[in-house]
Amino acid sequence: MNANPNVIPMQPAPSSLVRDFLARKPRLLINNEWVESRSGKTLPVYDPASGREIARVPDAGSEDVNRAVAAARAAFDSGPWSEMLPKAREALLWKLADLIDRNAEELAELESVDNGKTRFMASIIDVPGTRDYFRYMAGYATKIEGVTMQTSIGGMPGAKFHTYVAREPVGVVAQIVPWNFPLAMAAWKLAPALAAGCTCILKPAEQTPLSALRLGELIIEAGFPPGVVNILTGLGESTGAALVAHPGVDKVAFTGSTEVGKIINKAATDTLKRVSLELGGKSPMIVLPDADVGQAVGGAAMAIFFNAGQVCTAGSRLYVHAKIFDKVIEGLSGAASAIRLGPGLEQSTEMGPLVSKEQQERVLSYIESGKQEGASVAAGGEALSHPGYFVKPTVLVNVKPQMRVVKEEIFGPVVVAQRFDDLDDVVKAANDSPYGLGASIWTNNLSAAHRLVPRIKAGTVWVNCHNMVDAAMPFGGFKSSGIGREHGRAAIELYTESKSVCMLV
Repeated sequence: MNANPNVIPMQPAPSSLVRDFLARKPRLLINNEWVESRSGKTLPVYDPASGREIARVPDAGSEDVNRAVAAARAAFDSGPWSEMLPKAREALLWKLADLIDRNAEELAELESVDNGKTRFMASIIDVPGTRDYFRYMAGYATKIEGVTMQTSIGGMPGAKFHTYVAREPVGVVAQIVPWNFPLAMAAWKLAPALAAGCTCILKPAEQTPLSALRLGELIIEAGFPPGVVNILTGLGESTGAALVAHPGVDKVAFTGSTEVGKIINKAATDTLKRVSLELGGKSPMIVLPDADVGQAVGGAAMAIFFNAGQVCTAGSRLYVHAKIFDKVIEGLSGAASAIRLGPGLEQSTEMGPLVSKEQQERVLSYIESGKQEGASVAAGGEALSHPGYFVKPTVLVNVKPQMRVVKEEIFGPVVVAQRFDDLDDVVKAANDSPYGLGASIWTNNLSAAHRLVPRIKAGTVWVNCHNMVDAAMPFGGFKSSGIGREHGRAAIELYTESKSVCMLV
């Protein structure tokens, strides 16, 4: 066990399965074949715990995008996928889930060395969550329904009409996913689209492509027809942009930063593609004076330090009533200082590194900005002297509403804490953000919680918990946090079009 939190052990060697996977030649998945990129260009993949290159993947160009779109187009328009019975799609999704379960240890390890998160956390959250998501969405393949209706069409005396609305798959979907939960985000995109009958081109983040490529192998093993799922690795500004602009793509689904989401939304208007966006957040946690201090401390620590704070709904703004502010900050600072940092494959590690050098520098620059504007560091506030991309869990106090650390999404293990006295003032402060993805309320007063929930402008409001996500709960945000909702029936609606049919009988 690592007794000194300032000393980071080296990353243990990966298993033979993972070593073999990392050593494979760089390939793209197009039409159920593993092919090289036409340009032959590749991108490095780094282990965030060491900064060492561990693999290379293709850098897909416009020709590769054309090939993938053509394969997806053929599979949707005239391939076996378009004729497949819903129960057959359901069975394939279940088979894929079973294969994920069978290869869970390897997938968790890949997720760890690729993203930096601990293998333990990936094994209890990311991988089983991915498996369960495919199983949940598989059930929707046989439950996509339409409606019939009575119409009041005039001008034709005695005429009778049979009128109904059907839901049909939107078509070929380009799906661009982020690096914070690579495998789970791939599932969030693929599972409902496949259940609805769409065909897909998945582009994982260039920082974390490994688990998506392994998932592609399992998709082939499960028996999905050629062209139904294609996987292109590459840069967002080239591969991603080519997918968004391609006239053969019917819809773009993106999860990532608000800045990139705006670019995608504008670009998609040229071809009037359907677009769904799950974007950034700056989620407030509101701790009322009657809240259990111990519960609030533990909840705040989990809300911001889980996955090294690289969570779109991370509880990055903490508002605590003045009556208990000092106790909560003391407890939270102690919890932050006690977290053991280390490489993801090390068993004693509680929090891994950030995903990249770029992200580490971004987070550190925000901390420095906060200090220069007058914030005080109650815990953390710095990197470690280690080759990996580590940042200590950080608690900032004495912050002001206009500071960048309060206004902007940091996407790291940094929480800004503010005290409040008046409930109306804290509601105003919580809503004073361009984002509206998540929020949480901490109280033992059920009436107070019910009064507060409708006043908070966020897609999800948790009470006495945070970051709790379920496949049945619609997930998405208000304001600049996105367009559309994922999960549940709402996700199926993202990947279907409604068609009204009016028949004179």
